Amino acid sequence: MTVPAPLRIFVLNGPNTNLYGLDPTGPYGTLTIEDIAETCRARAEGLGARVDFRQSNHEGVLIDWIQEARTGADGIVINAGSLSYTSIGIADALSAVAKPAIQVHVSNVFKRESFRHHSPLSSVVTGCIIGLGPSGYPAAVEALIAHIRRG
Repeated sequence: MTVPAPLRIFVLNGPNTNLYGLDPTGPYGTLTIEDIAETCRARAEGLGARVDFRQSNHEGVLIDWIQEARTGADGIVINAGSLSYTSIGIADALSAVAKPAIQVHVSNVFKRESFRHHSPLSSVVTGCIIGLGPSGYPAAVEALIAHIRRG
């Protein structure tokens, strides 16, 4: 009997997410992006999957990674940072690769400025997790794995 390869999940992070944890009084808490990456990896491994966790401050790099997921990943968790509100390119890439994807917003965007209340990404992803703080990441990883396995 052949054992199936573990699912591979890309967790992609956009501008300024590398600064998480630097301002404990801010909306993102005290956990760093590295802490979040380790939590996601541990959650995925416990579910028989692997996480490839990446961060870039550049839109084109995020688009390249989304396109790479077409053949290199089973699904995508994405926190595009401020690009969540402006990037048609990221939305188009997510739509084109046709992989299950979950968008993460660490803060509750509906409690913030009105320009954050709409994201072009939201209409092309499988689901969104909003306002759960850093714990939204492993929740997204777990939900995505369950979604993929349900088929």
